Amino acid sequence: MDIIRWLRNQWDRALAVLAVLLGAIALILGWLGVSSSTLATQQLPYLASGGLLGIFALGIGATLWLSADLRDEWRVLDDIRRELKEGRGDPARNGRLHDEMIDMGPGRESITSGRS
Repeated sequence: MDIIRWLRNQWDRALAVLAVLLGAIALILGWLGVSSSTLATQQLPYLASGGLLGIFALGIGATLWLSADLRDEWRVLDDIRRELKEGRGDPARNGRLHDEMIDMGPGRESITSGRS
């Protein structure tokens, strides 16, 4: 797979992964700074920079990832709407298939199971 094409198509997921990695690194560096300091006044700068930046970056990464998932769902819904609008499906046949699926019980096969 071409990495450049993937990055163009999935830019929000790539940025999400980058933001999560940045957030994890910031949290780890902040923790290392806090753990090496004994006084609370020496620990506050590490908490302010590493902790807040890390949590903020993790939140940005999660938001970007959810946005990418929603974009994929919207694309599928647009495809379904387009197919229905173009009249590719026969509503009467789809209704009959739905009724047949409801009438199917345990051990029964659908009438249309042999058709393709």
